Amino acid sequence: MYHPVSEFIHYSTIALTVGITSIGVGIGEGIASRAALDAMNTQPRASGNIMRAAILGMALIETAAIMGMVISIMLLLGTRTVASGFYADLAELGIAFAICISGMVLGFVSALPAREACFAIARQPFFAQHIMRFMLITQSLLQSPIIFGFIVATIIKYQSVNATTLSDSLRLISSGLCIGLGSVGPAIGLALFAQSACHGLGSNPRAYNKLFSFTLISQTIIETPIIFAFVISMALLFLVPTTNISDIYAIALLAAAISTSIGTVGPGISSGRTAASACHQIALNPESHSILSRISMFAQGLIETCAIYAVLISFLLIFSQ
Repeated sequence: MYHPVSEFIHYSTIALTVGITSIGVGIGEGIASRAALDAMNTQPRASGNIMRAAILGMALIETAAIMGMVISIMLLLGTRTVASGFYADLAELGIAFAICISGMVLGFVSALPAREACFAIARQPFFAQHIMRFMLITQSLLQSPIIFGFIVATIIKYQSVNATTLSDSLRLISSGLCIGLGSVGPAIGLALFAQSACHGLGSNPRAYNKLFSFTLISQTIIETPIIFAFVISMALLFLVPTTNISDIYAIALLAAAISTSIGTVGPGISSGRTAASACHQIALNPESHSILSRISMFAQGLIETCAIYAVLISFLLIFSQ
């Protein structure tokens, strides 16, 4: 029979995975809905386009909740073995970290570009289709943290059944913590930039082409820290021995996850704010697009080096044994 504590951990993971992500998504959809109503009140003639933008935006905001629900169903219907017991269920906390943290943050911040797109359409009703297209692109790229979290959570789910020691559990928990906490900074940075880009279109539709090219490049740079976190998570899942792990080495693996996950927060937010400022200036002065883009990308490149330092330390900790 399963131990009561083991059962509690297992079913709490299921509940938290869908519940916490729903908190962020619910708040985000509320923000987008209120923005749509305010925008329609400002520009009633554009009500149809504003409503379509809000619905599309909320559909993308819903991504985090859908991912959480899928993982919860997988945990609920998946096969459990009595032989693994407590440590297998303890390892599932990595799934909660991977989905809950990234899902809650992403659900909330995904509302920022949707909110700004509604106001942009109210200001530029004849440019609504371009604004909606732009919002969909930026919001789609914004979902990458929860997608990475879903991949890591799925792998943890299938590896957790073989966890028979505390060290095994810590390795899987570390992987989930790395991708979950490591997605916070890049998600916020991407949202701030997407919000600024949509605002820029509402201020100056003539800058669309320049903002579009700048957006694709900048969002790729802002996403770099989450890719670093994903690489470390994969290393913890596949490059670390899965048997005979000492407790000291397991603690080193947890430290590696913390190093990268915390090390991505500042660079992710700062890179997004830098690109957002450049985006605002490009909307005001499209003729200065080239110089503003170069300065922004150079600054973002320097900012990303902070995350690289954290990743290097993580690799040293992972391969310290």
